[in-house]
Amino acid sequence: MPLFDLPLDQLRSYRPESGEPDDFDAFWRRTLEEASAHPLDAEFTAYDAALSNVDAHDVSFAGWGGHRIRAWLNVPAGAEGPLPTVVHYLGYGGGRGLPHDHLVWPAAGWATLLVDTRGQGAVNNNSPGSTPDPHGGGNPQSPGFMTRGILDPDEYYYRRVFTDAVRAVEVARTHPAVDPDRIVVHGGSQGGGIAQAVAGLSPHVKAALIDVPFLTHYRRAVEITDRDPYQEIVRFLSAQHGVCEQVFRTLSYFDGISFAARATVPALYSVALMDTVCPPSTVFAAYNHWAGPKEIEVYPWNNHEGGGSAHRGAQLRMLRDLG
Repeated sequence: MPLFDLPLDQLRSYRPESGEPDDFDAFWRRTLEEASAHPLDAEFTAYDAALSNVDAHDVSFAGWGGHRIRAWLNVPAGAEGPLPTVVHYLGYGGGRGLPHDHLVWPAAGWATLLVDTRGQGAVNNNSPGSTPDPHGGGNPQSPGFMTRGILDPDEYYYRRVFTDAVRAVEVARTHPAVDPDRIVVHGGSQGGGIAQAVAGLSPHVKAALIDVPFLTHYRRAVEITDRDPYQEIVRFLSAQHGVCEQVFRTLSYFDGISFAARATVPALYSVALMDTVCPPSTVFAAYNHWAGPKEIEVYPWNNHEGGGSAHRGAQLRMLRDLG
């Protein structure tokens, strides 16, 4: 794939207006207050993962609407806590898999809460999910998750997902192995978009690791890439005429640019200049709005895989330095 977006020197200064609605903060304050009416009711059950150096726990808790959300908590065996902890969110379509799939952060001495994404994880045998989404959203939709409830911000799918993700941070803080003041959120693609949102919404995040984030600068994304998942929105609009402004109004409550502008903790981003799934201008749009200390690793020759293992090394060094 050749370079298709803005040149790097322009990307570094690309800072479009967010276009957020006037009631953005009120919307999210109301959403999280509604969620808080449901006790977290977190359950941590020891799980035999046959791992000598990691203690695994099968986790469930009450997310948006009181719906049960599943997760894994992996803790370095024998570690004297409380430990710094990574709360990890998943890429599009993936599920939580099994504890042995998530060992990098425990190997570095960090506990890890790996959070399932409601409704996802049914198409990949390597990362099955176990969290349904009981709330469907009423409008017609393009296959996938991007257009579920897209005509109404209150009904939109990612309202539930982002709320679950904020609640996951609160759940992590309740476990005795976790240091509640040293929680880092992490994810790539969809997971990066979720981590970006949580960093802007939760007061309990110490830092963020955000890789090639999805769910950011929607209008530009759908106009310059022909790749899914953004193309789900295009297909929806091609069939549902006359609802374009309604759709983008809904999406304005969920745009990573607005969450980044509210995030004040240190962040390490990654971007790939040949990324046709999450175009680099959409990543830089959020990064350039990030309100806290920040760095971005640029991978000029990569597509949506970003920096891969090389970038994981950069993240591990950042965590080591955070302590």
